[in-house]
Amino acid sequence: MALRISYSGRSDIGLVRSGNEDSFRVDPDSNLFLVCDGMGGHQAGEVASRDACEIISYCFTELASDISKNPSLHLEAPLSERGALLVKAIRLANRSIYLRSRSRSDLAGMGTTVVALAVDERIVNIAHVGDSRAYRLLPTGLVPLTTDHSWVAELKQSGQFSESEAEKIIGKNVITRALGVNERVEIDYRADLLAAGETYILCTDGLCGYAGDDEIFAAVKDCRDEIDSIVNNLIQLANDRGGQDNVSVVAVRIDEISEGAPGEKMGPVTVAVESDETLLKENQILEALSAMAERSEERDSGEAKKKSSHLALIFLIFILVAVVIIYLMTSK
Repeated sequence: MALRISYSGRSDIGLVRSGNEDSFRVDPDSNLFLVCDGMGGHQAGEVASRDACEIISYCFTELASDISKNPSLHLEAPLSERGALLVKAIRLANRSIYLRSRSRSDLAGMGTTVVALAVDERIVNIAHVGDSRAYRLLPTGLVPLTTDHSWVAELKQSGQFSESEAEKIIGKNVITRALGVNERVEIDYRADLLAAGETYILCTDGLCGYAGDDEIFAAVKDCRDEIDSIVNNLIQLANDRGGQDNVSVVAVRIDEISEGAPGEKMGPVTVAVESDETLLKENQILEALSAMAERSEERDSGEAKKKSSHLALIFLIFILVAVVIIYLMTSK
């Protein structure tokens, strides 16, 4: 029996914002799913979240072998192969956004959250930075799989404030970790065993920042087998709560799992930041990708010019033929 997954994803601008700084990615070929919530102003936030999605996805589709085998990107934490790839991909996204934000004044200060899920044959790998969340949906309720990297979450964990007191504090929504803010990033990671029939939900704080876990569960408990309805109901819930923010939701259901030995659970753990050697290698990878992109743009531009020249020639011939026909008709 082979691994089989159902999935759905959607992003919505909400009812107040003029632009959407969220991005999401569903990649069934790589069994990779993620959502990102950008920050730093409309253009910058949109760029950061989109870049994070694109780079992480590219690492799984085009760079997986190179990244997995490169000794300079080695992780001290004993993660699974795909878990390690996920963490390395997020690191590379962080580095790219950080460098880009410092090369352009209009993108200064940009960053993004990320919560990502990568499925092995028998394991689900989850990694996150910021306050976008992952849940497991059970018949009895939601199981949080991530802890927000935010000021209010840290206040609650410290025990200095009750949950109700912390929620009233001004500035409580300030996040304490994000991609692109620092040149190095701490990433929280966990690995859970797969079970057929389980559903996972990824969301930005446009949902979980305005609706409690009980409300989220109530919106989807009657449609656990309808993956599109889960996403649509949660987007609607966010907008019913005022639609104050952009909202993105991805739902993933494990329909069947592969036969074989079960994997190993791990975490949650915080993966330490990169070494100087790792940063240097990340820079080299990004420089190579940038050079490839420039060559591709030049090639596309050249092809576009050729196509434009061909079209111009065809148009010129058409005009000449029309002139000849008109001349022959009027000269009779």
